[in-house]
Amino acid sequence: MLTFAAAVFFLIITPGPGVLSAAGVGAAYGVRSGLRYVLGLFIGNNLVILAVVTGLAALILANRTLLFALSTAYLLYLACRIAFAGSKLAFAPAATEPGVLNGVLLQPINPKAYAVNTALFSGFTLMPDAILAEAFLKLLIVNAIWVPIHMIWVWFGFRLKQLDLPAHAQRRINYAMAASMLLVVGLALVAEI
Repeated sequence: MLTFAAAVFFLIITPGPGVLSAAGVGAAYGVRSGLRYVLGLFIGNNLVILAVVTGLAALILANRTLLFALSTAYLLYLACRIAFAGSKLAFAPAATEPGVLNGVLLQPINPKAYAVNTALFSGFTLMPDAILAEAFLKLLIVNAIWVPIHMIWVWFGFRLKQLDLPAHAQRRINYAMAASMLLVVGLALVAEI
């Protein structure tokens, strides 16, 4: 079980669309807005987990080309918004701040959400004779680690903005965040080929 928990921690903490966008929302709009957004990510991630556990993800992933195109386009859009925010940390100004619905909508097109949850829910056997109990236990462990990690990313984004870094430093951070997002896109492209 400790191996499973360690895998959850390292798979979730690595930069991907969810944690990077949580940090971006925290930086751009503050902790309260960031937490509302994370609530949406949480709901969306649990919907992806439900899809993985029930096998619905197999149907979703059967049309990999459409999912890949949607997720790649969205990740590129996020990377551009971050990179071109200029000297403002994180996102370029939006007409409205991201909320719960935005977080929910990100996860079904987030390739990392499917990859991580498929690996976690199919790759580790904790209770081979009780698959429902195992799925429930894994769900508890995943969420017990997932929630604080995403809250930390929101806090990190908020605190980073409070540092009031010089414009060139903020631009470099934006470029690094955008590069991380592009790395996710590049890894997805390599995996697709």
